[in-house]
Amino acid sequence: MEETAFAGGDVAWLLTASALVLMMTLPGLALFYGGMVRRTNVLATLMQSLGAAALVTLVWVIAGYSFAFAGEGALFGGFDRVFLSGLTLDSAVDGLPESGFILFQLTFAIITVAIIAGSAAERRRVSAWLVFVPIWLLVVYAPIAHWVWGGGFLDDAGVLDFAGGAVVHINSGVAGLVLALKLGPRRGWPKEGAPPHNLVLTVIGAGLLWVGWFGFNGGSALEANALAAHAALVTQIAAATAAITWAGLEWIFRGKPSVLGAASGAIAGLVGITPAAGCVEPYAAFIIGALASAAAYGAVTVLKAKLKYDDSLDAFGLHGVGGFAGAVLTGVFAATAVGGAAGAVEGNWAIVWTQTWGALAAAAWCAIATFIILWVLERFMTLRVDAEDEVTGLDIALHGESA
Repeated sequence: MEETAFAGGDVAWLLTASALVLMMTLPGLALFYGGMVRRTNVLATLMQSLGAAALVTLVWVIAGYSFAFAGEGALFGGFDRVFLSGLTLDSAVDGLPESGFILFQLTFAIITVAIIAGSAAERRRVSAWLVFVPIWLLVVYAPIAHWVWGGGFLDDAGVLDFAGGAVVHINSGVAGLVLALKLGPRRGWPKEGAPPHNLVLTVIGAGLLWVGWFGFNGGSALEANALAAHAALVTQIAAATAAITWAGLEWIFRGKPSVLGAASGAIAGLVGITPAAGCVEPYAAFIIGALASAAAYGAVTVLKAKLKYDDSLDAFGLHGVGGFAGAVLTGVFAATAVGGAAGAVEGNWAIVWTQTWGALAAAAWCAIATFIILWVLERFMTLRVDAEDEVTGLDIALHGESA
């Protein structure tokens, strides 16, 4: 039988983008997070990303992909691709091999779960996490991915999310906040600070995330074309603007720009431009990068202190707040010359409301469902490590190893 002919360049770019996005988790996010925890918890933190890559892969192949993309219902995909049933070399999605599309979407699911883990770093029990992840992926991530990208009700409503502002970042940030609140703060926090043990690792991780984001946003064009190049360009502009913005804010309010702040700012800008990368012109990337960085800076330095929640590695501040800012600003700056949808700058203010309620809908379902999952798990198992293990450090307590 003759196989379906696919455009070689598009397939090559999809596979390259998949590798770049996987690199964002391993080693990118692993090092970014690993450098920010105490020395006694670095291996346990790296294991979060390694474990996400393995566990999410199995769940995605078994049912996650099917729930997200196998069907066009308003709320749920379907069961047609459970265990990837019916997948052949000729199976196609948007003119691409479906196997490549499955792989690409898998890498997004992996990093979403790995981001959540950062909110509960240094106190979460591995056994509870191994049960939580499969349930959360199927009940929260897969449905929201379907709502936005799989023909669900947010897609039908015209919500713009080019590469995962709601699906990845709002989702992971809100879930991380719920998890952090459920577990409670680390012992001694905030009186006893927990300064990063190795910012060199964090900056290397941030650099790998930045590079990988070209696959994250550019790959979401699903073709090796001008839109992919445009998405990569505005991604770079937003990240650079955001890094300088965060450093500038620190300089103004704290007297010195920090390395951690500049790295965090870059991530906030990358998060902010994610939903907008295939929808806005280059000038808007400057504004989105600056505003997303400022919003995340406020969440990390002001909101967190006032509300007293211990989001260990600022998953909510960077991803939840940055993702929400990016989602709304996508509605403001969307340009017909780029993505086909007109934003507020072109007179269509209604889309700002669409973007806002779409982001809120995703956040609400994520918050409610995540809380219920954790509440149920708490009836059967302990979510948090023992006090003694927390003091000793999770590297030894959970893995019997030391960095």
